[in-house]
Amino acid sequence: MGFGDAGNGQHSWTIDEEHSREIIKRALELGMNFFDTAIAYQSGTSEQYVGRAVRDFAKREDVVVATKFLPRTEDEIAAGVTGQQHIKRMLNTSLRNGDG
Repeated sequence: MGFGDAGNGQHSWTIDEEHSREIIKRALELGMNFFDTAIAYQSGTSEQYVGRAVRDFAKREDVVVATKFLPRTEDEIAAGVTGQQHIKRMLNTSLRNGDG
């Protein structure tokens, strides 16, 4: 939750990409292999930062990235978007974010 564009989301205190990358790189060097993020963290920029850093500093198969998604909006419900469709959309967006 601490990584992400401070100007693009709900928190002004998040860490920019340069500093996020330093932290993620050091964590990987120390053996950390689990990162928890969410599509809601700074409008997806947290997922983007983590995804690019993992791509650049680790072998993808050695790292676990967990994410979370937002519930359906009232507009989606009114438009007939099912829960399953919503989850698929959120997963695809998270995967795109993670690709950096």
